[in-house]
Amino acid sequence: MATVELTKENFDRTVSDNPFVLIDFWAGWCRPCLQFAPVYEKASEANPDLLFAKVDTEAQQELAGAFQISSIPTLMIVRDQVAIFAQPGALPEAALSDLIAQARALDMDEVRAKIASDRSGGAGTDQGGSGTPEA
Repeated sequence: MATVELTKENFDRTVSDNPFVLIDFWAGWCRPCLQFAPVYEKASEANPDLLFAKVDTEAQQELAGAFQISSIPTLMIVRDQVAIFAQPGALPEAALSDLIAQARALDMDEVRAKIASDRSGGAGTDQGGSGTPEA
C-alpha cells in the first residue's frame, strides 16, 4: 500500500478508520528524514495490512504543533485510536521491524486498562506514549 499523506483535514478520519497507523512526521529539508524515507517505505511494503502515513511538518504546522513535534523525524504509532509510541529519530530497518512487531504484540485491552488506571490516579508510574511500545 502506498504511504498516505496526512493533513489536518484527513487526520482524524484516517486514524479513526484504520486500526493500526504508523505516522512519520518529516520535512523536505531534514536530511535524517530523507534518509529514513526509504526505510519507512520498505516497511510499508513488508506490512501491507498496516497504514503508513506521513505528515509534512512544514505544510502541516498546525498538525505538528498539536502533537508537540519538536524534532524530526518523529515516528508515532496509533493502534485503535490510542497513541502507543512516539519518539524522534530515524530508525534503522531492523529496529523499525522490531518496533512494529512489538506494537503488533501489545494487548490493547491491557493498554486501555492501564490508561484508565493512570488517569484515575492508579499506582502505575509509566507515563506511556513514548519510548518502547509497552503498556
